[in-house]
Amino acid sequence: MAWFDQILLFIISLTANFFSALAGGGAGLLQLPALLFLGLPFGVALATHKVASVFLGLGATLRHLKTGQFDWRFSAFILLCGLPGVVLGASIILQVDDRISQFLLGVLTLLLAIYSWRKPELGQISHDSHRDLNGYLIGGGVLFVIGALNGSLTSGTGLFVTLWLIRWFGLDYKTAVGYTLILVGIFWNGSGAVTLGILGSIEWSWLPALIVGSLIGGYLGAHLAIVKGNQLVKRAFEVVTFLVGISLILKAWLG
Repeated sequence: MAWFDQILLFIISLTANFFSALAGGGAGLLQLPALLFLGLPFGVALATHKVASVFLGLGATLRHLKTGQFDWRFSAFILLCGLPGVVLGASIILQVDDRISQFLLGVLTLLLAIYSWRKPELGQISHDSHRDLNGYLIGGGVLFVIGALNGSLTSGTGLFVTLWLIRWFGLDYKTAVGYTLILVGIFWNGSGAVTLGILGSIEWSWLPALIVGSLIGGYLGAHLAIVKGNQLVKRAFEVVTFLVGISLILKAWLG
């Protein structure tokens, strides 16, 4: 690629991943369409985007781990529930029309934004909930379903993980976003990137700018979220979720 294109990719990646790290998802809202606009076929763009998203998780991890707020047993639970769903996602989506699935996901994502906006107290204070056997079974089942969406669709599923961790398990916004960026960003997206790389191809020459933008954007977004607190993260979540929902609906509507 020309230097101008690399710089453009870096700016797009930095911006997308900064807001994604702040809100707990949604990097694909800007980054994936940009790759398509610059000329990559959809399958190659998706695989390349997934690889770059792993580095969003790495950048955010470098900042979030300094807080020491992570329960590694709970992290393992999220991975064990979500990763099988990610692997199965591709086979599930083959049985559903892309436009229908994108439209439904867009509507659900919009509902996330409305739900969070109508609950001012949501995610402001952390309190453990549903930490019994039934709670873990239900919570894990939903994480499995979200994992399947993550494996088959392109944008917004990290936002579902963030809100589910808040609503069901009682995490505050900052902590939930941290779990999402580390576990979904690195491990869920990582497994998706490996699968797509095996089945298709990755545009390696585009990755340097995307990776650097993802690392820096992820770190800076995570830093701002930690420093400014739950109220800012909640507002960022609502804005990004609303935009992702509108984007998915328009994409499905316009074909």
